[in-house]
Amino acid sequence: MDGGGPSGDRAGAGLDALPKAPPTPGARARARALRLLGAAARPHEHLARERHRWFAWLPVTFGSGIATYFALPHEPGLGTTIALPLVALGLLWASAAAPLARLLSLAVLAMALGFVAAKARTEAVRAPVLGYELRYAEVDGIVELIEQRPTRGERLTLRVVSVARLPPDAQPFRVRIRAMRKTEGLKPGDRVRLRATLRPPAIPALPGGYDFSRMGWFQGLGATGFSLSPATIVARGDAAEGFGAGAAKAALEAIRHAIGERIRAAVPGESGAIAVSLITGERGGITDATNDAYRDSGLVHILSISGLHMVIMAGAVYGFVRLLLAAFPAIALRFATKKWAAAAALIGAGGYLLISGSSIPTLRAALMITIMFVAVMMDRQALAMRNVALAALVILAVTPESLLDAGFQMSFAAVVALIAAYEVVRDRSEASDRSNLLRPVAAFVGGVVLSTVIASLAVAPFGVYNFHRTQQYALLANLIAVPICNLIIMPMALLTLVALPMGLEQVPLIVMAFGIDMMTATAYRVAAMPGAVAHIGAIPAASFALMVGGGLWLTLWQTRWRALGLAAIGLGLLTAGSAPRPDLLAGRDGTLVAVRGADGRLVASGSRAGSYELSRWLEHDGDSRSPREALRAKGFACDGTGCVMRVGNLRVAVHRHAAATEEDCLRSDILIGGPPRPKGCTRPLVVLDRTQLRNGGTHAVYLARDEATGATRIARIETVAGLRGTRPWTERPRRRPRFGASARPRSTNASSPRATTDEGVGDDPS
Repeated sequence: MDGGGPSGDRAGAGLDALPKAPPTPGARARARALRLLGAAARPHEHLARERHRWFAWLPVTFGSGIATYFALPHEPGLGTTIALPLVALGLLWASAAAPLARLLSLAVLAMALGFVAAKARTEAVRAPVLGYELRYAEVDGIVELIEQRPTRGERLTLRVVSVARLPPDAQPFRVRIRAMRKTEGLKPGDRVRLRATLRPPAIPALPGGYDFSRMGWFQGLGATGFSLSPATIVARGDAAEGFGAGAAKAALEAIRHAIGERIRAAVPGESGAIAVSLITGERGGITDATNDAYRDSGLVHILSISGLHMVIMAGAVYGFVRLLLAAFPAIALRFATKKWAAAAALIGAGGYLLISGSSIPTLRAALMITIMFVAVMMDRQALAMRNVALAALVILAVTPESLLDAGFQMSFAAVVALIAAYEVVRDRSEASDRSNLLRPVAAFVGGVVLSTVIASLAVAPFGVYNFHRTQQYALLANLIAVPICNLIIMPMALLTLVALPMGLEQVPLIVMAFGIDMMTATAYRVAAMPGAVAHIGAIPAASFALMVGGGLWLTLWQTRWRALGLAAIGLGLLTAGSAPRPDLLAGRDGTLVAVRGADGRLVASGSRAGSYELSRWLEHDGDSRSPREALRAKGFACDGTGCVMRVGNLRVAVHRHAAATEEDCLRSDILIGGPPRPKGCTRPLVVLDRTQLRNGGTHAVYLARDEATGATRIARIETVAGLRGTRPWTERPRRRPRFGASARPRSTNASSPRATTDEGVGDDPS
C-alpha cells in the first residue's frame, strides 16, 4: 500500500494523536540550558527587553572606572585622565547608528568618568603626610572629634594649626592622637596644645593587606601618634573657630559630644557606650570583647549606624505624623497627609544623619530614604532599584574612595539583593490569592527570615574577602536581635532625642538599655557556641570579582538570562580556594618572621611587639590561632644571636646579632634581618636585610618544588611597596626637620602596636 495515500495520512494522524511521554528531568534541564545559551547568544534582544534596567548599571560601570584607577601601579598623569573621556566620546559619536555599540560606548564613557572622578578627588584632598617619626612634637590644633576609649584616655582628631619643628609646607592637615589621660571639659571646636610622638599612617601589614594610609589620605590624615599627657586648652570653641563652615562643623560635633555625655551619665557602663554608638555613631567606648562578640555572632552591623537604623528612625517619624494627622478628619479627608508625613520623615532623617556622624553607610541610607520619600511626595514607586542606583552614583561621584570601603560594599550588596528579592515576591504575590487570614502573619515572619537569609548571603563574599571569616549562626542571632532592635532599642533612641532638650531622657534610656542588654547577651551567647566562626584564608581577586559580577547580573536584570549570574558565582566559589599562600613572611625590619611549617601553618619568631602584625598574617592565612600561639609553635631553633628553621631543603636564618653573620653566610639559604650582604657572602640565595625591609615593607616569599630534582626553590618574592605602587598615598617625604634632633627617619613598614591599634587598622567597618 502506498504510504502517501489517504489511508497513510490517516495513519500518520493517528500516531500524532497518541499521548506523548512526558520529558524527563534531564531533558528539561538540557532544554533550559539550551534556552539560556541561546539567550546569551542574542544579547541585543535581551538588552532591548531590559531597557528599563539600564540605569541600574550606571553606578556599576562608573565604579569600574574608579576601581581601574585604584588598581593602577602608578599615578596617571593629567593627559591620560583627560584623554579617556575624549576617547569614550569619540566612540559614542561613531556608534550612533548601532544600538548595541552605542550602549557599550555609554558604558565606556561612564567608566572614563569614574576614572576622572577618582583622580579629581585624589588631587582635591592632597595634603602633606609625615614621612618619619617625630618624637615629642608640640602640636597646636583644633579638636574635630573626641572618641572615648574603653580602658582609659581618649582619641583626638585635630585639625593642625602648627607642629613645632616642621616647616609650613610639610605640616599635615589633620592628625589623630591617642591621649592616655583625658582633658576635663574638652569639647569639639576647642583649640588645644599638646606634646605627642607622631608617626606616618600605617601601611599594610603584608602584601595585599588593608591599606590604612590610603584611607587616611582621603581623610586628610597626615599623621597618627600618642601623647602621655592631657591636652592643654588654649581657646574655647567660639574663639578658636570664629565663623564659617569650620565653626558650624565644630558646633555640630559639640552637640554630638554633649548628647554622648548625657547618655553616658544616664546609662553608665557598656550599655551606655552602645547607646551612644546607636545614636551618635561614636563606638570608642565599647570594649574589644563586646566588639568581638557582636562580630562573631553576625550582629556587628547593628553597632554601626546604617540602613536599619535610618529606616526605623525615619519610618517611625513617618508613621507617627501620619497617625497624628489621621486623628483630624478635616485634614485627613482634604489633603494628601502621606506627603506631609514624608516631608516630616525627611527632616527627621536629615537630623539623624547630622547627629550620627554622617558616615558612608549612614549617608547611603539617608540618600535612599530621601529618594524614597521624595518618590512618595511625587506619587512614584518608593522602593525601586533605580533609587538604589541613584544613591550609589551620588556617593561614588562625591567620594569615589568609598568603593574600597567594606561598609559601602556590604551595605549596597544587602540592599540590592533585598530589593531584587522584593520585586520577585511582589510580582508573585499580586497573582496569588489574598483571602487567607493567616497571610499577614506569615508574610511578617517569612519576611524577617527571608530578608535575613538574603542579606546574609549577599554580604558573605565581602565579609570573607575583607575579613577572612564567616559567622555560622548569624541567622539565629539576627532573628533574635533584630526584632529587639526594631521594636525596643531604636524607638527608644528616637524618643531619647525628642526628650533630651527637656531633660527627660532618663526613662527612654533605661528602656533602651534593657533592650541593649538583651541584644548583647544574645551576641555573647551565640558567639560562644561551638563553630560560631569559620576562618577562611585570602581568596583571589579574580574569584571575588566573579562572585560580585555574578551577583550583580543576577539581581539587576529581570529576564531569564539573569540566571547566568549563578554560573559566574559558581565559578567564583570553585576558584576561591586557589589563592597561593606565602611560605615565609618577614616584616618589622626582620624582628618578626613567620615560616610555614610542615603542618601547613605559620610558625613565628619574634617578640610580642609584633603581635598586631602577626595577627594580620594569621587572619590573612585563615588561621584561628592567636599571635601568642603562633610564637610558641615549635619550628624555630633560637639562641642569643638569632634563629634558624628548615623549609624543605632550604635553611632560613633570622639574624639577631653581628656575631652570627659569618655562620649565617656560610650555612643559610635565606638570610633575614641582618646588614646588607657582606662581601664574600655567596651561599644565601636571598638576603632580606634591614634596609630592604625598611624600604619595601613586609616581604612575602613563595617557594616551589622542582619536579625534576624534588628540591625546594624560591618562586617569587612580593613586597608591600611593590603591590602598592607609586601613588600619592605611598609617597613619603624623606626631608628631616630644619632644626631639632628629636626626629629620626621612619620606616614605611607598619607602625608600632600602639600606633596601629589606635589608628583602628583592621577594625570592622560594616
